[in-house]
Amino acid sequence: MLTTKEIMDTLKMIDEQKLDVRTITMGISLLDCAHSDIDIVCNNIYDKITKYAKNLVKVGEQIEEEYGIKVVNKRIAVTPISIVAAAAKTDNYTPFALALDRAAKEVGVNFIGGFSALVQKGYTNADRILIDSIPQALSETDVVCASVNVASTKAGINMDAVRHMGGIIKDLAQNTAANDAIGCAKLVVFANAVEDNPFMAGAFHGVGEPECAINVGVSGPGVVKSALEKIKGMPFDVVADTIKKTSFQITRVGQLVAMEASKRLGVPYGIVDLSLAPTPEIGDSVAHIFEEMGLERAGAHGTTAALAMLNDAVKKGGVMASSHVGGLSGAFIPVSEDAGMIDAVLAGALTFDKLEAMTSVCSVGLDMIAIPGDTPKETISAMIADEAAIGMINAKTTAVRIIPVPGKGVGDSVEFGGLLGHAPIMAVNSMSSKDFIDRGGRIPAPIHSFKN
Repeated sequence: MLTTKEIMDTLKMIDEQKLDVRTITMGISLLDCAHSDIDIVCNNIYDKITKYAKNLVKVGEQIEEEYGIKVVNKRIAVTPISIVAAAAKTDNYTPFALALDRAAKEVGVNFIGGFSALVQKGYTNADRILIDSIPQALSETDVVCASVNVASTKAGINMDAVRHMGGIIKDLAQNTAANDAIGCAKLVVFANAVEDNPFMAGAFHGVGEPECAINVGVSGPGVVKSALEKIKGMPFDVVADTIKKTSFQITRVGQLVAMEASKRLGVPYGIVDLSLAPTPEIGDSVAHIFEEMGLERAGAHGTTAALAMLNDAVKKGGVMASSHVGGLSGAFIPVSEDAGMIDAVLAGALTFDKLEAMTSVCSVGLDMIAIPGDTPKETISAMIADEAAIGMINAKTTAVRIIPVPGKGVGDSVEFGGLLGHAPIMAVNSMSSKDFIDRGGRIPAPIHSFKN
């Protein structure tokens, strides 16, 4: 039971500190939509999504109005399309993406995720077709998001897929060059992808999930920063405890929204994802939390330690608040979506290499980073390999959402708009990784993967 003080504190978080629910994401299984005729599959997909999600946006808006809690996005995640499409007789899966796009627009959601393939150990024919379709599919749709899982702690790293994805990202960038390669903002390459992630662009509805489920992603970097402002100069034991208590309250809000949405939609409540998801708005930045801890800028020596403590404390507080915690759950460090991160890059405090080091202790990985358009595809593949290695060895989810912007280089910037924000073009290592990437094959799983 919440006390009066806790209720008042939560209302203050909402009114003054930018607390919101970042997304209500409905996961929908499309396994029963499979058919050998592509037109029938696409119709099945459209019909099922529009049936299950027809009231999703309306319910989200009702909860906003009744509880005064802003729900920023309403989204859908579906079964990886490479699985659903496997029986269809076609060599291009773009029609499936178009069906997803039409259904998403019909029900009014912001994004739909699940144009996805899981290839950590190898390809099926359907996986290969889906991946090859990504550049066309994401350039011809508006709200469809794609993801590819190329590694896991159990399977190792599929370096053939890593090499493949470098070329796919370059092709997608070229296809959407007129819009600063925005198609790449809708594509994530994972290691250890999770089945119940409510955040885009990496959300999909895993085969171990129920027929339909409601997953909620909370936010709240501004709330955490405000809490830390009250304990200036205090030791890190106090800092960690303060973050835990704040995360507890944030998660309670997320659970309330998840349970209400579940009840009203008649769909099981899945999980609350505890991730601190920043926005480009001033006052809603993970980087500013580091500064409040005493670092001059994000990227200064000590940033990785600060992020490790933040990530751990958020998880501990959230787990105490809800029995159904999942997704990614931690702190996101996207560059374009975080005003403080952008400032740190422009000040020269935060480099690509430092971002990579930070991903060893945070949620996800190299996220929403704009790089020069002439970056070789092998270099992009090598970035993916590095992140996959961090995820594989540490048994955590890591990912790459890199945007090589055609015609732009270091010193330029790109404007994506909305939650995607804007970003300076970051410098990357100019040394070649081509011979390394061209080896292909698989990097074996680590020794600690043999737990059973």
